[in-house]
Amino acid sequence: MTEIDNDKLLHDFFAENKQEIADNGFSRRVMHGLPGRSNHPARIWSAFIMTVTAALFIWLGGLEAAWETIREVLIGMINHDIANLDPKSVMIAAVVLLFMVTRKIASMA
Repeated sequence: MTEIDNDKLLHDFFAENKQEIADNGFSRRVMHGLPGRSNHPARIWSAFIMTVTAALFIWLGGLEAAWETIREVLIGMINHDIANLDPKSVMIAAVVLLFMVTRKIASMA
């Protein structure tokens, strides 16, 4: 209740003591001095780097290496009788790993 009273008292005080200050073009000068919203060269550079990275990953056999690693892990799980894991746990782990990979890739952009 006192928080509402305090808010009303503050609102009334500032409404009664409101003073207009002449701008004299200050806001316009500040806005013109700010950097532009679009950082076009940085976006082009990021797209170029991502394209080169993806091309190198594919060209140097990254896809095959990733697939082989996944295959070996799955075969290892089957060979060590871990195939009877709870499917929900495996799905949750896969979603968490996918989320972590996505965040890592997004943070590098």
